Amino acid sequence: MPSSPVADRQFVVEADGGSRGNPGPAGYGAVVLDPATGETLAEAAEFIGVATNNVAEYKGLIAGLRAARALDPAARVRVRMDSKLVVEQMSGRWKIKHPDMKPLAAEAARVLPPSQVSYEWIPRERNKHADRLANEAMDAGRRGERWSPSRSTADLTSAAEASAADAGAARVVGDAAAGAARARAALAGAALAGAAPAGAAPAGAVHAAGSAHGAGSGGGAGSVAGGGLVGAGAGAGAHASAGVAAVEGATPVLDTAVEAAPSVGWGTSADLGAPATFVLLRHGETALTPFKRFSGSGGTDPELSAVGRDQAERVAAALAERGTVQAIVSSPLRRCRETAAAVAGRLGLDVHIEDGLRETDFGAWEGLTFGEVRERYPDDLDAWLGSAKAAPTGGGESFATVARRVSAARDRVIAAHPRRTVLVVTHVTPIKTLVRLALGAPPESLFRMELSAASISSVAYYGDGNASVRGLNDTGHLR
Repeated sequence: MPSSPVADRQFVVEADGGSRGNPGPAGYGAVVLDPATGETLAEAAEFIGVATNNVAEYKGLIAGLRAARALDPAARVRVRMDSKLVVEQMSGRWKIKHPDMKPLAAEAARVLPPSQVSYEWIPRERNKHADRLANEAMDAGRRGERWSPSRSTADLTSAAEASAADAGAARVVGDAAAGAARARAALAGAALAGAAPAGAAPAGAVHAAGSAHGAGSGGGAGSVAGGGLVGAGAGAGAHASAGVAAVEGATPVLDTAVEAAPSVGWGTSADLGAPATFVLLRHGETALTPFKRFSGSGGTDPELSAVGRDQAERVAAALAERGTVQAIVSSPLRRCRETAAAVAGRLGLDVHIEDGLRETDFGAWEGLTFGEVRERYPDDLDAWLGSAKAAPTGGGESFATVARRVSAARDRVIAAHPRRTVLVVTHVTPIKTLVRLALGAPPESLFRMELSAASISSVAYYGDGNASVRGLNDTGHLR
């Protein structure tokens, strides 16, 4: 039975959802917490069949809101989720365009008056309770069972982790009451840190919990794989390598110094404010890529190969799981538009075309290998390698010309998306140019960087004109 309403009562709802396959077998989990004590007041979880991560996340949100309403329909609720997509859409900052998301968002908005609910993004490591419930529901569904609160270990495991963190070493929780007490103390700080107060029966199985949460047997699987695409912090130096900057199909060799992943998006700086962040994605592989042929804006405009389409889908899934991309901008060339479309389909975003992000026009070198160019146009190649102002044979573009148009495109995208995280789908030369300019490196540094197909880099542009290169990450491991 729901408790009697308490004046100015507040709840924290943490929710999550996952899909093993995206789409694939999916489930959600949600927990209602007392923000003052960290006490678990209710849990909800359900296996929902085959669905996407985003659908499962919305289902978890709806279940959590319904559980909070059942406890007190007049309470103010702060929703905390690690899905940037759901948080931004429900906060009204992102448009909801995907047809599967619109009815779910509308349903979530109807559970409680909007004035009673606020939304906050949290990193995944702070959403372990709901994540574990979602995985328990998926595990139960795999066994052909319904999730049962009597078998849930989410609250007890969270207590054990909090206790271990306080003690500096892992130790087993002796009993449910002691574990819940430690959980309340640990969760209270996390629930209240840095947050201002926000101005029918739940779906699935719901567990109303007291201060002593009973532990049962069986635990959920680990959290659904999330892509791990935050780049390491890049140093200003670049590693010398063979090959040419604009030739396709190489592997990354940019030296990086590992640093902690940022807690919000792809990286922010507290003293400089939120930057405009470019997540730089090179398009997937084409038929020319394995042969390392020049493929610019003056050639045949090839489509993605089967390998390239698979790369695009895998990167799209990883970016959707990460949930930080707020807008997508693409080169007009087909291979980039196809790569961008794969991501846009997962995120429910539009793709905006920016002509300035197209690849270099390589003139008569289009479709040739480096060796073939060396054989046919040795003097022109030497000039091109020696000066950023030299253009390829037959009226191609110099690197200096490309840098001017890429810089102008960069400035347009920053102006259009201030303080936002933008996926920029483009080519080898534009990406290297953006990294070079951010580092203040000379033009010859272009020949000391290589990018594999579907690899990701990140540059953050701050309001004072400075830029931070967050690194390069080869996504070949996604194959």
